Amino acid sequence: MNKLYRHILSTVFLIIGITVNAQEKHFVDVAGLDPHIKPGDNFFRYVNGRWYDTAKIANDQSGVGSYSFMNIPQKKLLQNILDSVSNAKNIKGSIEQQVGDFYESGMDLATIEKRGYQPIKSILDRINAINSTASLLGFVATQFKSGNRSLLSFGVGPDNKNSAINIAHVYQGGIGLLDRDYYFKTDSATLHVQQAYRQYIRTLFQLTGSIGAEATREAMIVYSIEKQLAASHKTNIELRDVDANYHKLPVVSLGKTQPELGWQTLLSYLGAATDSIDMAQTAYYDKLDTLLKTTSLDKWKIYLKAFTLENYAETLSKPFFDASFEFNKVLTGQAVQKPRRQIMTEQVDNYLGEALGQLYVKRYFNEAAKKRVLTLVNNLQKAFENRIDHLDWMSDSTKQKAKEKLYAIIKNIGYPDKWRDYSKVQINRTAYFENIIALNENDYRFQLEQLNKPVDKTQWGLDPATVTAYYNPSVNKIVFPAGILQYPYFDFAADDAIIYGGIGMVIGHEMTHAFDDQGARFDKDGNVKNWWTKDDFEKFRARTSQLAALYSSFTVLDTVHVKGALTLGENTADNGGIAIAYDAFKMTQQGKSSEKIDGFTPDQRFFLSIARIWRVKTRDEFLRNYVNTNPHSPAMWRVNGPLMNFEPFYRAFDVKPGDKNYKPEGQRVQIW
Repeated sequence: MNKLYRHILSTVFLIIGITVNAQEKHFVDVAGLDPHIKPGDNFFRYVNGRWYDTAKIANDQSGVGSYSFMNIPQKKLLQNILDSVSNAKNIKGSIEQQVGDFYESGMDLATIEKRGYQPIKSILDRINAINSTASLLGFVATQFKSGNRSLLSFGVGPDNKNSAINIAHVYQGGIGLLDRDYYFKTDSATLHVQQAYRQYIRTLFQLTGSIGAEATREAMIVYSIEKQLAASHKTNIELRDVDANYHKLPVVSLGKTQPELGWQTLLSYLGAATDSIDMAQTAYYDKLDTLLKTTSLDKWKIYLKAFTLENYAETLSKPFFDASFEFNKVLTGQAVQKPRRQIMTEQVDNYLGEALGQLYVKRYFNEAAKKRVLTLVNNLQKAFENRIDHLDWMSDSTKQKAKEKLYAIIKNIGYPDKWRDYSKVQINRTAYFENIIALNENDYRFQLEQLNKPVDKTQWGLDPATVTAYYNPSVNKIVFPAGILQYPYFDFAADDAIIYGGIGMVIGHEMTHAFDDQGARFDKDGNVKNWWTKDDFEKFRARTSQLAALYSSFTVLDTVHVKGALTLGENTADNGGIAIAYDAFKMTQQGKSSEKIDGFTPDQRFFLSIARIWRVKTRDEFLRNYVNTNPHSPAMWRVNGPLMNFEPFYRAFDVKPGDKNYKPEGQRVQIW
């Protein structure tokens, strides 16, 4: 390990609270294992229980630990960069100046406070001037381009049936709560969220001049419109149906079915020259078309004011920011606001992610990691091919198609080969709100320029510094940003058991997404096209149904269960990822040996690493909403769920009947 990389990892480890020397020597937190818990009862708790019981969640955070919460210490590295470049000299015209000036504009709280809500007064005036449905829709469309998004949700991306070309897509929208179910569930936790949301809207109206009963009346009008729109929304589970959420329609025909929306004019306002659009959720736009006829303009104007205020609340003066935080506190349990430097680091990452990512890669990324991880990816492909060859439920013809797709996967590691150019965006060091608008408009132009053009498969959907990874079915691509290539996922000094149980599992997880219940609908080129025999697909569906049922049995909080249907894709990927990573590990020299390290066999260290990468603790409020809306299972079940289905784990830790997570062999779900 070179000195620079050792220093970088030391910085990260110290932020997380890990003793670097001990971890570099052992990589398994032996002292942290709980001898009072049997591995077969709860492996997550066996490995992480002592940490979980003592870990403190910072008052300004909703959780702590690995995976997405590693982005908390990661942001400190980005913050160091921003503090440096924002004060640097002789950097005019560089990306350093661009990210530094944007950062400083948001740090200039004195100017932000002085301006109050003056930055959006002209937008509110435009709402007041609306005098027809046509002018209302014109406002909605033109505002969408600058980031003020209400009734319309528009995007450009690959055509599901012709993945080589980008087309226009529109999706359901128009609501302010997390999803449609929050408007209709009547349990106490949801009712509390509803009440807090209405209070949030009421407060925003009060901050802009409405008083007492007037603000309450306006908030109820907004909530009523949103609830009517929400009734037309598909659930998060229904949104996972690939075919049911694709409707490529001629624009001229929409003039007959949704006349109030005036799609040709609407698309003209958007600058989108196209004769067809994919209307992913038609019921929403049917409902919106009806409400445009039955709801008065005065009520629509109140609705648009509320959405504008919500959209920009965190960019305005402190009373607006505080109102937004009070509502989000109900959703996340976060007790206090984050420091301003942390907030602005996140903003720079959100709006200038690849610019900041370039600086991160230059300062912190070891290029050797890219080569090492590519080797791992190739090894896991071989392991996955072998698993496909030995499937007892799939025919040879489907196996051949699966392997063709497997080896067609595009592999992106570390950072993009071609960085995004933000040079056309003018950043003003003293105009935070205007910078937000300019960056939103730039993002919209960047997207619109791709309409009806060939798909650029080199583009990334993540910033390089982010601690995560993803699979894109439309281009059949897996992406592993530089941010995730660090402990506990990856470390040059670690033995293969740790590496394959860490980043190896993540690689296997993303590969398996190409073959989960959604990914399996796409062919090797990214088209929604059947490549299965009818019998094979029925067998596949039967196995995924078993997996959904298993996860639905897991209890998270009191009576709250994992949503097996919502999390099916991620759970399939977790189960497949562990199996593929294990098989690849068994091809290594350590995987073939029985030599113990720290008293553990190679196989045991592999599974200990699996449990370590999901070492996460969250607030109950955050977890409750996470279960309702997130397609991933909570951390505990990302460990225990797959392992109760995996025979090598039973052998490694002598799991027997009577252990709480023991499953008889016939009840273990195996797909890939």
